[in-house]
Formats: sequence, C-alpha cells, structure tokens
Amino acid sequence: MAEPTPAERYAAAKARTTRAQADAGELGRFRTLLDFELDDFQADACAALEAGRGVLVAAPTGAGKTVVGEFAVHLALTGGGKAFYTTPIKALSNQKYHDLVRRYGPENVGLLTGDTAINSDAPVVVMTTEVLRNMLYSGSTALEGLAFVVMDEVHYLADRFRGPVWEEVIIHLPDHVQLVSLSATVSNAEEFGDWLATVRGDTVVVVSERRPVPLWQHVVTASPEQRGAPRLFDLYAGHVDPTDPGPNPPIDPDLARLFRTHARSGGPRRGKGDRGHRGRGGRSEGGAVPQRRTPRRHSVVEALDDGALLPAIYFIFSRAGCEGAVEQCLRAGLRLTDAEEEAEIRRVVEERTITVPPEDLDVLGFWQWQHALSRGIAAHHAGLLPVFKETVEELFARGLVKVVFATETLALGINMPARSVVLEKLVKWDGSAHQAVTPGEYTQLTGRAGRRGIDVEGHAVVVDHEGLDPVALAGLASRRLYPLRSSFRPTYNMAVNLVGQVGAERAREVLETSFAQFQADRGVVGLAKQAQAHAEALEGYRGAMACDKGDFAQYAGLRRRIADREKELSRQVRGARRADAVASMSSLRRGDVVEVPSGRRRGYVVVLDPGTHEGGFDGPRPTVLTQERQVKKLTLADVPDGVRAVARVRIPKAFNPRRPDARRDLASSMRNALGASPAAGDEERGGARHASDAATDRELARLRAALRAHPCHGCPDREDHARWAQRADTLAREHDKLVQRIHGRTGSIARVFDRTCDVLGELGYLTSRDGVVEVTDAGRRLGRLYAEDDLLLAECLRQGVWDTLNPAELAAAVSAVVYTSRREEGAAHVPGGPDGRLARAVDATATVWSKLQDLESAHDLEVTGPLDAGLVAPVHRWASGRSLETVLRGTDVAAGDFVRWCKQVVDVLDQLSAAAPRPAVRAAARAAQDAVLRGVVAHSVV
Repeated sequence: MAEPTPAERYAAAKARTTRAQADAGELGRFRTLLDFELDDFQADACAALEAGRGVLVAAPTGAGKTVVGEFAVHLALTGGGKAFYTTPIKALSNQKYHDLVRRYGPENVGLLTGDTAINSDAPVVVMTTEVLRNMLYSGSTALEGLAFVVMDEVHYLADRFRGPVWEEVIIHLPDHVQLVSLSATVSNAEEFGDWLATVRGDTVVVVSERRPVPLWQHVVTASPEQRGAPRLFDLYAGHVDPTDPGPNPPIDPDLARLFRTHARSGGPRRGKGDRGHRGRGGRSEGGAVPQRRTPRRHSVVEALDDGALLPAIYFIFSRAGCEGAVEQCLRAGLRLTDAEEEAEIRRVVEERTITVPPEDLDVLGFWQWQHALSRGIAAHHAGLLPVFKETVEELFARGLVKVVFATETLALGINMPARSVVLEKLVKWDGSAHQAVTPGEYTQLTGRAGRRGIDVEGHAVVVDHEGLDPVALAGLASRRLYPLRSSFRPTYNMAVNLVGQVGAERAREVLETSFAQFQADRGVVGLAKQAQAHAEALEGYRGAMACDKGDFAQYAGLRRRIADREKELSRQVRGARRADAVASMSSLRRGDVVEVPSGRRRGYVVVLDPGTHEGGFDGPRPTVLTQERQVKKLTLADVPDGVRAVARVRIPKAFNPRRPDARRDLASSMRNALGASPAAGDEERGGARHASDAATDRELARLRAALRAHPCHGCPDREDHARWAQRADTLAREHDKLVQRIHGRTGSIARVFDRTCDVLGELGYLTSRDGVVEVTDAGRRLGRLYAEDDLLLAECLRQGVWDTLNPAELAAAVSAVVYTSRREEGAAHVPGGPDGRLARAVDATATVWSKLQDLESAHDLEVTGPLDAGLVAPVHRWASGRSLETVLRGTDVAAGDFVRWCKQVVDVLDQLSAAAPRPAVRAAARAAQDAVLRGVVAHSVV
C-alpha cells in the first residue's frame, strides 16, 4: 500500500481533530443515545448544525437523513429552545410524532395538523408545513423561543399546491432560526443550497448518493413452460457494481439472449384476451419459438417468496389494478403467513378498526380486506379508508404483511421499507396520457428496497411486459436525475398577508428572493439556447416549403386567414343568437303569454315572474305557469332561439301559485287569450337575422378569391408544402412564446404579484390611500383563508352567496369548491331540486367563479379551477346524518376518497368559521364541521 501524501496526512489529522471536537460537544452526547454509528454525511451535517449553520441534506430514501433532524431536536431540548419538525402531509406528521414521543416522551412532544392539536406548547412540535406558514402570517406567540425548524421531504417544493408553502416558510422564518432541510437525492442540490444561503445565510450542503443498503436490479420473466415458475434475471452483467453502475451499463448476457430470441420471433403476439396467449402444445402460434408472456402477479409473488425476497411493495399504477391483484392472489390460494402471524394480524385489525361503526363494515369491504391481510396480502392506495391504510402500514412495517400492491402515492413520505420493490410497468397514466416513468420517479419508487439494519441488500424487480427494453431499463436505473424545480407563485392569501405585514413595496422585494425567481434568472441562458435551436429549425422548415410557383409563405398566410375568419364568423353567429335569446328573455313582463317551440317545456306558458333579479350569463330565469298548470323555471336551455310574447293576460295581485284553483283559473285565462290571438305559426317569429355567415361574408369571399388566384394554388406539391408551412407556423408561435419568456424572466414573480394585487384592488380587498397600499377589512378576512381557491371562498362570503344555507347545505356547497373528480362525470344531482336553496347557492357560486375567471384572464393570471358538484349530494347526505352505505350508494366515489375530501371540506369550514363576515355563517360553518366530522371521517387520519 502506498504511503499517504503530506496533503492526505494533513486532511486525515484535521478530520480526527474535528471529530474529537464534535464528540466532546452535544454531538458526542447525542451519539451515546443511538444504537448505531453515524455515517460520515450524518456526522458532517450534525457538526454543521452544532456550529450554528443551516444544513441541506440530500440523500437516498432510507439513508437515515432524519437523524440530522432528530439532532436538531436534541440541540433545542438541551439548549432550552424550541424545535418545529414539519412534514408535507398529515400521515407523515403523525408517524414522526410517534417516533419522537418514543425517544423524548409525550410531555416534550406536540402535534399540530390543522384538525389535530396535541400538547401544542411542548418544546418540540411536529406539524404540517401549512400550520407553520399560518403561524408566521398571524404572528403566533408559539414562535417565541423557536431555535430550529426541520423541513422533512423538502423536495415537495416542486408540488404545485404545497410547494409555494415551503418557500413562504423558508423566506419568512426569523433570521435567528436554524433551518434543517431534508431532501431525497436531487441533481441540483447545490443550486438549491445556493438559494438557501442567499435567503437564510450560512448553509452547508451535504449530499450522499451512497445507499446504505446496495440495490440490485432485476427483470422477472415468465417461464417458457406453461405452468413453470417465473425466472428472475439480473439486469446488469456480472462485472457491473450495482451501487455504481455508471452510464449505460451492459446488461446480463442471459437476459439479452432471451430478448434477442424474442425479437427474432417477431415480437409479442397477444390473443384471446389472455395476458400470455399461446397456441396448442405450448408453442406460440405461427412459429417454434416460445412466446414471451407477462408473468402473473401471484406467480411473481410466489417466486419472490421462494427466493427469500419478501416483504415486497408491488407498484401498479392503478387503484383497480391493486385491488385486482389482491383478488388474483386470493383466488390462487396464496398464503404468506403462519397461524401465529395470522392471529396477530387479526388482533391488530380488531384493535385498529374498533372505532369503525359495525353498520359500515360491509360497504367498506372490510371482510375481504381482513381476509387478505390474514394471508399477508394487502392493497394501498388513496381510495382506501385511512384507518385501513394505517393498519396496512403498521402490519407491513412489522413484517406481518408480506406483499403490498400499491399505487405510486405510497412512495411519497410514508416510511414503509421493504426487501424488494416490484414495478409492473414503466409507464403510468398522468391524468391525460400514458407517460414513461422518469429516472427520478424510478429512483423514488425503488428507493424503499433494502431495510437498513435488516437487509444486506435490496432488490428492484421490473416485470417483463410488452414494450420492455432491458437496455433502456439499464439506462433508466443507472441515472439519478431528480431536479428540484420551484412551483412558487404569489397567491391572493399570500398577497394580502404580505402587504399587511410589510407593505406592497417590501412585499415585492421579498418575493424576488423566492427560489422560483432564483431559478428563473439562472434559466435565461438555457432558454436562449433553445430559442437559437428553434431559429435554426425554422430555417429548415421554410426551405422545405419553398415553391417554384411563387411565395408559399404568402399562400399559407391566406389559408390561415381564411380559417381564422371562418372561426370568427361561426363565433359571431353563435354569440349573436345567444345575445338575441337573452334579450328576448329580458324583455318579458309579468302576464306575457310565451310560446316555447320545442324541448321539455314545449307549448305555451304565462310569465308569473320575469326573473330578471336572477340574471347571470344565461340571462333571466322567469317563473312560468304551463298549460298543464305546473309552475316551472324557464331557462335559456329551454328556448335557445329566444322567445316572443304572443298574448297577455291579467294576473291578480293576490295570485298564489300554491293554490290549485288559482293555477286553474290562470291557465284558463291563458287558453282564452291564445284563442283570440293569431296562431303561433301565422306571424313572423322573433329574433334577428344573422346574414354575415360563411356563405355571404364579403371578407371571406375576397380571401378565397385571392387564394384561388395565387400562383401556388396550382402547384402539384401544394399540400406537401402546406404541411411544412404548418410545422413552420407552429414552431414560429412556440419561438415567439419562448422569446417572450426570456424577456419576462427578470422580475417575473414581482410582476405576477402586481397583477394579483390589481385584482385584489378591483374587488376591494386592497385599497390605496395617499399612494400607500393597505389591506381592507375584507382583505383581512381573506388573509385567514388558506385553501387553494382562497379568493373564490372570500367572494362567496363577501357577496352572501351562502348566507341562507343550513349546516348540511353549507358543507355541500363548500364541497363544490374543494372537490375535483378523478374522471369527467355527467350532471350532478343537487338535493332539493334545481330550484331549491342549495341549487341556487351552487348556481350563485358558479356565477361568482365565472366572473372571477374573467377578471383573472383580463389580468393575465392563472385562473381559479372549475367547480365540481360531484360530491354535493354525498356530502349533504353525510352532514344530514345518513349512513355511509346510503351516502356512497349509486356513486363512483371510493370510501377513502370520500373521507379524504370530507377532511378537506372540514378544513375549509374551519377557516370559514373564522373568516365569515356574518355571525350566522360562522355559526353554520362550526355546526357543519361537527356534522361532517363524525363516524369514519372523525376516526381517520388523512
């Protein structure tokens, strides 16, 4: 062995001195509390903390970075200060709370998650990040004495809704507070650390890419024999170090040979609806080479069990797929537990679910769920009842459940390490299309394989499936690309709170320090390179569309102008028809007899109330009496071409539409009036003529003539040139947008803030006095609303949209703002009918939302998301005291989803109870909270 150099001897001596100094301080005392030795990255981060510096720790899942957060807690307790430990989700906060209670005792640890408050004055409090953000804005006295804040899973900064909250906390924390940021391995940790140093001061970045438990990569394939066991192949060749495979490592020769054989056989041929259809005799139809089949899920689990590779998390990117996998394993008779384990599982299940009402067990699928658990098998996804998910997590962590079929949500935060992780496919549905799993996602999903202190190695297994390319998989598995991108944007709530605290000008300066602006300024160089590439591609497209007959760009411009003109004319005609129809409805008077030419209201009606006070974008909704003596509302949908009055009748002042005799007499008067008037078809119908359509428009005719006269119109290659012209036009628009982005990068966050304040000023939440922007009373109420649709909620409160609702109705109306369905659904049922109090409130909420969207669009802001009434009826039934079975009957809403959305409704109701301007609404909100927070909702942690 070579002698160390003088520099190496000096570095080693300095490291020994540093460790000795650390061991003599609090870090040394902290080490004595642990039953394991600290890794170098843990020791380095802890030493930096004790030296009074902030730290960012980026390390793989399971590497033990939370030890650094626990050392911050230790420093706070020994120094007489406070520590806040924040996480992005309630379930993780609950988990961390129990971990710290076991170490430091219940008297020293508290929990705050919005709907849960335990020992909140303790020196150590675990909380969701939103709770800390709210404390900072309200100037909570709980911040006094705060010395450390731990932000666990800080890579949630990229989350669209939660991300801004992280940045708000980091920016607004008092300067003396030491910040501990714990992140998964990200490829731009140094960039994030540079920003932290800018806004928080001295910050040490500690990065560890070494997994404490080596991870082996595999592919599992079906046996060539019909009923043979699946085969597990190593992904990499034997000489490759799985902990450091390098870029594009060579794959296992046996695996490569199998895939080459399959490729020569002509690729996968599925048939008969079977996942691995074969012809007679076990040969693939049409050839002698056995066909590759996707191994069945229960067979993969059996193979892992035989190889001592359980417990495993089996990722399937579908809730239905997870539930189906459990059923398949049960049908196959799979049992992974012994009698003692089964008894303990049943005991835990009984203890955990004792609060679930017995009458709800059937609708929750309890019995099959318990049966699967007793065999060591479970599903885990967002549609599962929270208490069921918690039970699965506990049983899996204890090694009693051996395989969990899970969606990717399990990869986020919850501590459920396994010996193996299985990925059924490398594509997933993102809500609009199937997308390939990224290297960062692959790392996140497989990161749970290998339990520190239990397993000597972890295993990532990809199931063979159609389209799988082992070379591409090797490239995917060997990369560790997980860049952290800010999702920060000024919100309305943020704006009023900032203006209220520091004033508008200082608020702009604060927002300029966000990570989003930090990245925007750095990103201009990359955008400029992209713009240059666009410009070069445009030159190529323009060359390909060149025509020897004439200027094809000019010809393509004529085609675009024709298409634009046709669309504009179509919009004009539709708009004019709608405007005429609304105008005809607006002109109605009490006593008018109106013809309804088609639809469900067809016939004649008499107007009882013109309904102009209900006017919205669809015009008035007059109350009418039909010839069948029924009182109805007439909407634009009933008369899309408008209406006209064909006669008039006198309606007595004392007319009461609830009295049958009054309705009978008025219907008789209407028939008499119609008999004395010309027949409906004898007069010209109302409504304007709209002649400026595609057949008669002069401008369109001129453009079409110019197109036919252009020399390129007769080119035999015209359509080929047109395709290149279309590509050039599309790329040119993209290029223009890119150039605008480059120009808009500097100061972009502050400009969004200015536009946000403009909207708030127009609506009366901010006001300017002597050139100074101030927060109004309405703005201060908005400052107490932290939900995603904060301004919509504030407007509904300010305009009194929900003033007349009882508690159940208020909860249902709030659900329309909170809820987002997983798939597009038809028209939702609203209790009380379309004319009932709740329906009118939901309609009024939609009107407020529509006007708000128009205002946001006019100010070039991201618009508030649409309402969704899909949960209005279930929430109303639940808040009215109905059973869970009754509530979910006839819906596609899973029990776990229903509980999760109810929790969010409760959170918003809690905010309304503090922010509503009128006492009646505040009281209704409090009562609605109690009405929703019952049964399985009250006993679930989400």
